[in-house]
Amino acid sequence: MANIRIDGLELRKMVREGKTYRQIAAHFNVSVSGVQQAVERVGLQKKTLSHTKFLPWTLAREHKHSGPATSLRNLSKVAQGQQIPLAKLNTALRWAHRLRDAGLDVDYNPEAGFFEKPAGDPWHISMVLEDVRTAVEDEE
Repeated sequence: MANIRIDGLELRKMVREGKTYRQIAAHFNVSVSGVQQAVERVGLQKKTLSHTKFLPWTLAREHKHSGPATSLRNLSKVAQGQQIPLAKLNTALRWAHRLRDAGLDVDYNPEAGFFEKPAGDPWHISMVLEDVRTAVEDEE
């Protein structure tokens, strides 16, 4: 493949619009690897998110996509500044608020999966909601 220069301004615009690397590569007629290198060169690499604070357990494979795991992962994304679809955010917030309002917390064990329990100290779901609230207020 020839040494094709990717326009930095156009690349930034496409990344901001949420275009995939595959779409950008097709637009510039370069490889996905070429796009990755260009993104690194101009400092646009996506922030790597870690969900370990919100999902501190080692999940069994069958529980990784359960409702609580998905809700906690979505709330973690929001707390770290990533945007998610409003419907997913509302679902996760309704679940978390229901727990907190009932004085409950979420816990996990690999055999049984996620379960609700009376809130204690520390109160995991309360921390989750506080981190999300702080992130949303910081955006406003």
